[in-house]
Amino acid sequence: MDSRTRIFLVGGLVIAVLVAGVLSLFASGEPDGLERIAIDQGFDEAAAGPALDSPLADYAVRGVDNESISTALAGVIGVVATLLLTVGILKVVQKRRRPGPGTST
Repeated sequence: MDSRTRIFLVGGLVIAVLVAGVLSLFASGEPDGLERIAIDQGFDEAAAGPALDSPLADYAVRGVDNESISTALAGVIGVVATLLLTVGILKVVQKRRRPGPGTST
């Protein structure tokens, strides 16, 4: 990978982490679209909660008491997890596309 590509990718990662970690501090605490409709229609109390017992449920990190830090940390963890998953998938795809020894291209 050449240096321009590396700078572009690192810059993109830094921007994504900043957006997830810093701008999330300014997100509205008001309900999002689906939650607002449930409240307006009166069935918000019927919600069953998260299907999985996720450590990042409800845009927060379990065990972090400060709501702002918890939300920012959840965003950063989400960015890093997405990056790692993407890199892993790309490596698997790249391995499958490489010709084996003795094959011509």
